[in-house]
Amino acid sequence: MYAFAYQKPATVAEAVKLLSADPEAKALAGGMTYIPVLKQRLARPSAVVDLSGLGLAGIGVSGGVVTIGAMTTHAAVAASAEVRRAIPALAALAGGIGDNEVRHRGTIGGSLANDDPTADYPAAVLALGATLRTDRRTIAADGYFQGMFTTALEPGEIITAVAFPVPEKAGYAKFPNPASRYAMVGVFVARGPQGVRVAVTGAGQGGVFRHTAMEKALEKSWSADALAGVATPAEGLNADLHGSAEYRAHLVGVMARRALAAAG
Repeated sequence: MYAFAYQKPATVAEAVKLLSADPEAKALAGGMTYIPVLKQRLARPSAVVDLSGLGLAGIGVSGGVVTIGAMTTHAAVAASAEVRRAIPALAALAGGIGDNEVRHRGTIGGSLANDDPTADYPAAVLALGATLRTDRRTIAADGYFQGMFTTALEPGEIITAVAFPVPEKAGYAKFPNPASRYAMVGVFVARGPQGVRVAVTGAGQGGVFRHTAMEKALEKSWSADALAGVATPAEGLNADLHGSAEYRAHLVGVMARRALAAAG
């Protein structure tokens, strides 16, 4: 690990000022990805700005919307009675992230800012049509994810909360890598205020994406049978030592049907 300055601001405004003033400074949320990167000397920031003191943790439900503070841990989302009542699929997703240690340190804001192409939360955000709130604006899910490890966030911009519209039905299923617990393929299905939406994580080379063919089929019939004739092209999907693109294409259909079963 290279030497760097450590800063722990007490307000969002102070954190934004520190990050904006120094292009080489990096924000730290839960650190589940960034700390290993630092240890392996794959990054050399001039300063690390710790966001844990900004008061951005917490969960609230009002007006058919679940709002989760950016520094809320996965474990807190999974254990929240409010989330379990309003969007049980989201609580179940959070409970399946990583291991116990990761769930108690990793945060929803950190995961979404990092936008790992195999992370779970992007599928929920995209399928539920969530809105990401930052220190300066709100960003709709459809405009937020812009490719592998790439988002609409501007330099120095900080996610403060994520607002999820409560759906009529929702479900998530993933095929996890047995070592990392990241999704080789994860599918989140939802029927709610924005219609039927299906988001796939883990499979695409460019990160999370909506499966429009499945959405059209499920709009006609919310059932696993509706997906029987829907194929997922292997082109553009990930291929590695864990599975070919064709294997992942097959898994998309399997996980979609499991997600529907979970949704009811």
